[in-house]
Amino acid sequence: MNREAVIAEALGLLDEVGLDGVSTRRLAKRLNVEQPSLYWYFRTKKDLLAAMAEAAMEPHATAPLPTPGDDWYDWFADNTRSFRRTLLMRRDGARLHAGSTPTGDLERIRRKMDFLVAAGVLERDAQMAMLAAGRFTVGSVLEEQADTGPGDSADLPVDMPVIDHESAFEAGLALILNGLVHRTEM
Repeated sequence: MNREAVIAEALGLLDEVGLDGVSTRRLAKRLNVEQPSLYWYFRTKKDLLAAMAEAAMEPHATAPLPTPGDDWYDWFADNTRSFRRTLLMRRDGARLHAGSTPTGDLERIRRKMDFLVAAGVLERDAQMAMLAAGRFTVGSVLEEQADTGPGDSADLPVDMPVIDHESAFEAGLALILNGLVHRTEM
């Protein structure tokens, strides 16, 4: 057993039982070890959850960084969609990610920010747009992962349109991007 194996098994447990069902007791049983042996790798459950969140974000964290010739609008949209797809890969992926600190991703975030600034976006606007898009995406995925199915819209007024999660996400993303375009044209 090693740290990576514990994280992989914890993510498997997450996918099976959801975030509320993840416990060190359950994880130890799944690994056929005594619960205290997990403390060799993670001092607290919070440490375990942080490692799980980092591992779950690996597909997005290894996505190609922007290059100088890229269109910033298209890159920003694709980057945000990649973040959404990655959160959706795991049961309760948004809940797991919410509140985590991107300690290993700071250099990548800096490079993304530098790309936006080099493309003509003011640094403060780039920061706020990245933050807004990230929080919007986590919130969107939280709603999507909490959706229990078609019965959810039964209580809505008949004249209120039902919008699927992907369409709602794309509409919100467009509003963020168009606001950023407007700011860069000022």
